[in-house]
Amino acid sequence: MSDDDFMQDSADEDYDFEYEDADEEVSGDIGIENKYYNAKQMKADNPEEAVDEFLGIPALEQDKSEWGFKGLKQAIKLEFKLGRYGDAVEHYRELLTYVKSAVTRNYSEKSINNMLDYIEKGSDDAQAYQCMEEFYSLTLDSFQNTNNERLWLKTNIKLARLWLERKEYGQLSKKVRELHRACQREDGSDDTSKGTYLLELYALEIQMYAETKNNKRLKALYLRALRVRSAVPHPKIMGIIRECGGKMHMSEENWKEAQSDFFESFRNYDEAGSMQRIQVLKYLVLTTMLMESDINPFDSQETKPYKNDPRISAMTDLVDAYQRDDIHAYEATLSKNPDVLADPFIAENIDEVSRNMRTKAVLKLIAPYTRFSLQFISKHIKIAVPEVLDILSFLILDKKLDAKVDQENGTVEVTSRSDVERLRALEEWSSSLRSLWQTALNGEGFGADEASSGAGRLFSGVGEDAPMNLRGMPPRNRRDYRGKLSARAGA
Repeated sequence: MSDDDFMQDSADEDYDFEYEDADEEVSGDIGIENKYYNAKQMKADNPEEAVDEFLGIPALEQDKSEWGFKGLKQAIKLEFKLGRYGDAVEHYRELLTYVKSAVTRNYSEKSINNMLDYIEKGSDDAQAYQCMEEFYSLTLDSFQNTNNERLWLKTNIKLARLWLERKEYGQLSKKVRELHRACQREDGSDDTSKGTYLLELYALEIQMYAETKNNKRLKALYLRALRVRSAVPHPKIMGIIRECGGKMHMSEENWKEAQSDFFESFRNYDEAGSMQRIQVLKYLVLTTMLMESDINPFDSQETKPYKNDPRISAMTDLVDAYQRDDIHAYEATLSKNPDVLADPFIAENIDEVSRNMRTKAVLKLIAPYTRFSLQFISKHIKIAVPEVLDILSFLILDKKLDAKVDQENGTVEVTSRSDVERLRALEEWSSSLRSLWQTALNGEGFGADEASSGAGRLFSGVGEDAPMNLRGMPPRNRRDYRGKLSARAGA
């Protein structure tokens, strides 16, 4: 088609754009938008006036739109901050009517989650807390009425997590039971299509039982959670489950399984970018010491980048001192870093590590002695006399030390003569070898002094090859001795 043809065809058509109506619509949107941003500028200096300005936006709408949703959202936050809880609840009820048609599902879900987070953080008194509960109740009713099961489950789990943080275990238990029923089929079995939600529920319950020290229920749920194969959970959820599993194994003194769970927990937290990975890494180092393992926990590819992290330097120094059996470095690290014991779990279990360290140090210190004082050990290891007595009592009961303690005089006498008897047996064996040497070789070119010195050299070479035993002899005697041995072998 030529340019002339195009112009001719265009002239025959009538394009009615209705410019006047379009200008009115744009003008209305601009007025609402200007009102919204004007209210935002007033928030800091005049919050009360800003609330009125935000609430005026829905009145300007012909149909519910995103601007009305935004205006109500800003007004609700300001009302809650000003303590106008009743107004905040009523306007939140109005806001939820926008979710059905005025805004997209993703935008409304994100906005409501942010709103609930904002309310949670500000619920520091009874009235604010009651307001927060009304917000949750309205939200759950709204999602249930719209048959949005996914958002209903997510909001309920969010509420359950809040009750866990507040240690309201009664309400949490009821909510978890309700959610479990929602994640089950009619026959009572778990609905595999809701595996992700199931794992989140298990994580909440496991945390609750870990905090309440109910290890029996914790273990049952932990094993059930590990059997869920129908979900691709967020790594943070698996980090929580594995962390609680590690703590459970620690309470059973099953150090090996605890170490495995803490490593998996660290790996999952690290993948999720959660800061809890640092705390779990400390637990992993703790189990390494309890296992009395020589393997450095920072040798793996996953943990190596954190070896020099200042947040865990104290635990790194502790495990280094432990593996070197350096009691003084271990105690110095503990005294210089009191924050290590700020974690109740570490404080509860570090005593076992310290006891192991001090026990090994006591055994090493008293090894050369058959009699010593309690004060002697206390001075060298730098622990109190009562603790010295406690360690010695443990060693005696565990049959690692055969000794008698005189508490009145503060002395200890080793009653076992095993070491003395062993040395006496070695001395008798040495004497017998010397006599045999003199009997076999005296009169064959050896004098008494030579025989005696030769026997001494033979004894000093025990455990070495035979040719080494002849090196101490004069050359002539070595040749004569080898000749006699050859002649006897030929005979």
